[in-house]
Amino acid sequence: MVAKIVIIAIFTTLFDGMRIVVQRVRRASVTIDGKLHSAIGNGLLVLAGIEDADGPEDAAWLAARIVSLRVFDDSNGVMNLSAAETGSEIMIVSQFTLHASTKKGNRPSYIRAARPEKAIPLYEEFIARTGELLGKMPATGVFGAMMDIELVNDGPVTIIIDSRNRE
Repeated sequence: MVAKIVIIAIFTTLFDGMRIVVQRVRRASVTIDGKLHSAIGNGLLVLAGIEDADGPEDAAWLAARIVSLRVFDDSNGVMNLSAAETGSEIMIVSQFTLHASTKKGNRPSYIRAARPEKAIPLYEEFIARTGELLGKMPATGVFGAMMDIELVNDGPVTIIIDSRNRE
């Protein structure tokens, strides 16, 4: 069953770098204004949040990390293979809400999320680096657009990675 979801990820200040949520999926798609924008089959859906303090080194480190992350089963059914090794697809979607602060009140603050003039070039660099390492360009969302994300989570396998903590 495909679940149409609105992902609202609220994390406290446990992290403070470029952060991503990686979900292993059987399929995922992005629809904008009722029109299919992109879709992938078996692979990784990556939600990416960019902070003011982030730079090209964060994008490069995270790209290398997701392409080599061993979350796909080998012939023994053990998560031992990467997207690069399996030829899996990757979809990258920007999501500033990953930098929400809920420290005060009930309304999240997004003050730590990078403004578009900083975030867009880093988002594009992250996509380009991932494509170089994967050997094919990832599918994407549209930065700043209101998107409907549909996915079938495989496992489920969901991993949070932060570039500052390198974990």
